[in-house]
Amino acid sequence: MTNDEMTKKTLIDLSHTIEHGTLTYRGLPAPIVCDYLSREESRKIYAPGTEFQIAKIEMVANTGTYLDCPFHRYEQGKDLADISLEQFANLPAVLVRADFRKTKAVDIDFFEGIDVRGKAVLVNTNWSEHWGADAYFENNPFLTEAAAAFLVAGGAVLVGIDSHNIDDTNGNIRPVHTVLLGNDVLIVEHLCNLHLLPGEGFLFSAVPPKFRGVGTFPVRAFATL
Repeated sequence: MTNDEMTKKTLIDLSHTIEHGTLTYRGLPAPIVCDYLSREESRKIYAPGTEFQIAKIEMVANTGTYLDCPFHRYEQGKDLADISLEQFANLPAVLVRADFRKTKAVDIDFFEGIDVRGKAVLVNTNWSEHWGADAYFENNPFLTEAAAAFLVAGGAVLVGIDSHNIDDTNGNIRPVHTVLLGNDVLIVEHLCNLHLLPGEGFLFSAVPPKFRGVGTFPVRAFATL
């Protein structure tokens, strides 16, 4: 690829901003973002005119836009350190539109006729419009268990959604997490800006840090057009 070809690529940010007090999931604590070393304190350490800030962040792994891998659901499943870059970087992707105003349950019919093999499948429900409001946490759109099984059978490698959860949160079972993560299909939740994407012909990336013993972590998700 030439430099000119690289500069023609368009990157679309699909992640929510995380800041002090951002609430992602009701019942889980919001992140604490503060100074470990403030600029004022650093002036006591470094030469005149030289200063630094070192931030301190305290948060649960399910914060902001994040990726779930099998360890999140299964004790013996792959954790973040086990997942190869090829599983969440530069994936060929397709977009499915399922506006929450028309349906909350995204079933098989939304995916029929779409080639998902080896691809990231992103579901645009427009629920991200509620981000930051109480409405975001209630009666969110979700995939059905049958849809999850259909995507597994079709060979999808990652499924993302711009909703509060890929599962129906009105109950305490999580069949979509169970089916997808049980088949090593990764999940990205709390996406945004999916309405800016075409139906196909783009790449998707959502790369977390390489943590051992962690099954979920925030990502900077983006599309390359």
